[in-house]
Amino acid sequence: MKLYGIKTCDTCRKALKLLPDAQLHDVRAEGFPPGLLERAEAAFGNELLNVKSATWRSLAEAERSRPMLDLIAEHPTLMKRPLIERGDDLYLGWNETTRRALGV
Repeated sequence: MKLYGIKTCDTCRKALKLLPDAQLHDVRAEGFPPGLLERAEAAFGNELLNVKSATWRSLAEAERSRPMLDLIAEHPTLMKRPLIERGDDLYLGWNETTRRALGV
């Protein structure tokens, strides 16, 4: 199981504590594996973009109108976290639905 997030993110840390078999892939330091963002967009659509983040608020309106995947690739903190990959399945966020699906 892989957890895509940022090592300093409190939500990612909470998820890692309850998912001891998960490996953290720090998207700020390591970037995104090929095809992952496209799969996540197909699964979650606009939910993938964290419009509550400080990064989003700091972007100019013209910048915000760029394609979502381009923005996330350039500014990884714009991705809602964590994005969890287990086999072929993807889970977004650390909420009750995700925890239940992962058995924690």
